[in-house]
Amino acid sequence: MTDLLITNARLVDPEGDCVRPGALLVRNGVITEVFDTPSPDISLDLVPSQHRRDAGNRFVAPGIVDIGVKVCEPGERHKESFGSAGMAAAAGGVTTIVTRPDTLPAIDTPEVLEFIRRRANEAAPVKVLPMAALTKGRQGREMTEIGFLMDAGAVAFTDCDHVVSDTRVLSRAMSYARSLGALVISHPQDPGLSRGGAVTSGKFATLRGLPGVTPMAERMGLDRDIALVEMTGVRYHADQITTSRALPALERAKNNGFDVTAGTSMHHLTLNELDVSDYRTFFKVKPPLRSEEDRQAVIAAVNAGLIDVICSMHTPQDEESKRLPYEEAASGAVGLETLMPVMLRLYHSGDLTLPGLFRAMSLNPSRRLGLDSGRLARGAPGDLVLFDADKPMILDRFKLNSKSKNTPFDGARLQGRVLETFVDGLSVYRSL
Repeated sequence: MTDLLITNARLVDPEGDCVRPGALLVRNGVITEVFDTPSPDISLDLVPSQHRRDAGNRFVAPGIVDIGVKVCEPGERHKESFGSAGMAAAAGGVTTIVTRPDTLPAIDTPEVLEFIRRRANEAAPVKVLPMAALTKGRQGREMTEIGFLMDAGAVAFTDCDHVVSDTRVLSRAMSYARSLGALVISHPQDPGLSRGGAVTSGKFATLRGLPGVTPMAERMGLDRDIALVEMTGVRYHADQITTSRALPALERAKNNGFDVTAGTSMHHLTLNELDVSDYRTFFKVKPPLRSEEDRQAVIAAVNAGLIDVICSMHTPQDEESKRLPYEEAASGAVGLETLMPVMLRLYHSGDLTLPGLFRAMSLNPSRRLGLDSGRLARGAPGDLVLFDADKPMILDRFKLNSKSKNTPFDGARLQGRVLETFVDGLSVYRSL
């Protein structure tokens, strides 16, 4: 922890829903003053010169809290390590990564979770909060020791894309999680309908000769989950809502007062099913990319606050698993380092405001996890990102910090770049 003074900034305040000129003072890792003037009248002797930053009228926002990041330790360290993921996160303005338990082996015991926490603390320059599996081995047959895993530091419980098909097992796990106040994160899909699908079903899938999955699989999976939420009263978060068909059910659940939130990924907000036209496997994600109508509906849901969280759904895959026929290739894309510039597309297009964007990327995920981050206010952690929203760049995947380079935005023209990232007031990344 250290002191930091940022002046001449445009402060992006998701809590106050505004962008205003001002300055920030961080002491001992915590924001102690938020000034309404870009050049506050304070003694500069309080902060050494090397810890002062003149933002030059560029934006300062709360650091991103990214829920659902896959770091491939243990088991597949060649795809991504805590060191490489941490550097990618810092370069992307992500100050807290919330990791998934879909590793080899799965994070389903306190011992494995403790190993993960030690490795993260040693290697990652950003904060790492681990999630644990909801069922043993993510097999959907027997729930994990949720209480012991919470004591070991698990912030949420999920089987990721292995949907628990046995409703009785899921209801028991949710009931137990409810008794402990644990957050359950689910991947809403009907496993029968979605099995084997590579793209969203429809005319485009038929023309390309690819196996499709109907958007109703997401709707049906969410309907089942919400019914179980009503039955158990558990705290529930849907990791990815990507179709317009699922939005009415989500809205009803919220209107009924259920403790339900939902997220979506950067890829489903900025890409659509036509992007896979040349069978480019870097565009193969789970759930598959949707129609343009669905993409627009999901953007509107984020704007309205119906969808609470935007995440990268960072899923590293090596070259061998992607350089296969589209149907056989592994799903997933890296996103930690590209999340900020890609999501700024929606700011430049007028679809989302900067406060709205950081509400979904910083404030709402922090609130869902019970964190103090995501705010520019006294007492909040000094987790900040300084960025230029207008600086152009052409993305080169081979320059990414991630070990795996499977991004669908390779060669894309983007507008916006992270200049510096701070964790507890300490600079962990600075653009050259």
